[in-house]
Amino acid sequence: MTTTIETSFQSRTKQVLESLRQSGQLKHLQTIEGPMDATVRVRGYGEVACFCSNNYLGLANHPEVVAAAHEGLRQYGAGTASVRFICGTFACHERLEQRIAEFYGVEASYSFTSCWNANEAIFPTLCEPGDMIVSDELNHASIIDGIRLASVIKRGLLKCVYKHNDLASLRAKLVEARQNTELTGTIWVVTDGVFSMEGDIADLPGMRQLCDEFRAQLIVDDSHATGVMGLTGRGTHEHWGMPASAIDYFTGTLGKALGGAAGGYVAGSKAAMELLLQRGRPTLFSNALPCTVACSADKAIEVLMREPQRVARLRANVAAARVGIRAAGFTVLDSTTAICPIIVHDTAKAIAMSKRLLELGVFVIGFGFPVVAEGHARLRVQISAAHDASHIDALSRALAKLRAEMA
Repeated sequence: MTTTIETSFQSRTKQVLESLRQSGQLKHLQTIEGPMDATVRVRGYGEVACFCSNNYLGLANHPEVVAAAHEGLRQYGAGTASVRFICGTFACHERLEQRIAEFYGVEASYSFTSCWNANEAIFPTLCEPGDMIVSDELNHASIIDGIRLASVIKRGLLKCVYKHNDLASLRAKLVEARQNTELTGTIWVVTDGVFSMEGDIADLPGMRQLCDEFRAQLIVDDSHATGVMGLTGRGTHEHWGMPASAIDYFTGTLGKALGGAAGGYVAGSKAAMELLLQRGRPTLFSNALPCTVACSADKAIEVLMREPQRVARLRANVAAARVGIRAAGFTVLDSTTAICPIIVHDTAKAIAMSKRLLELGVFVIGFGFPVVAEGHARLRVQISAAHDASHIDALSRALAKLRAEMA
């Protein structure tokens, strides 16, 4: 019986992979042979301008951030060797969580090995049967899976989806929620601050107003906005001129603008962080964030807080890159974020265009199904404060050549 199951699985897998290969949709990993920066050394291609990383502030290879990781390794060793509540909490975790709370201006925060883990923790832990979670239809996969997991663990937890960034749709769902006799607890509204594939921004002022009207809690995953949006990089709420207190809970990552390593967090009330410590399954059954990462992320946030000019430089680069993309003959979705999507519709086309750009010395990734819906494939150009005019010029020239070759 085992042999039959294995043979069936192997046959099915080969068919799927062969179908992807023949249709031009098979993804290929590119190997980087050096640090992440404005340019990277890609195996088989040499040094290329990197426009596909989340290194929005150029901190991934910042000397102080790297040195902090080295010091963390020297002081704390290679691994935590335990979950937090047993013996896996180190002084660097405490410092990092204090720093995150200070950065946002909230009571407390709690760190995880990834923002995926954070989103897997917050919903099953804070939500209970009789609550309802109302989610944007284009929220990140980690939010979607966290909600799915919560609904399995907490039988009787309600959930629904509203149209993307549509306040009328959100209002309708909240009206339905308040009329639902099964709703006996809290309504939780959750959104990305900046949507990773579209590069657009959640209407947080409108959402806060609706949450107040319908007595709902607002959760914002600000992974692509922290360090990017607002005058000092505090995130989407700062972009809208809102205080941090307008958001009930933040989730976010340490693996993008904040140092480019790994790790995630939840930030908000001290009571909620205590509940995550006591009942969060990723907390209770998974090792703590590596100390090297806790130290480097802490230093990255310190650098951001003392050098807000990095955010201004990123914003200027974004504006220049968008001008260059349009000048090359492509349409880019309009936004002030560091994500510049060029919609090409077909997945195979997006992958082929990405490969050609790499040959032209520019590293941009093509995204298609299942990362985005069928027919919505795109090149996602991502800008960093580490880029200078020469890098943005290289992007524009490569796109212009690609456009000419497609004509």
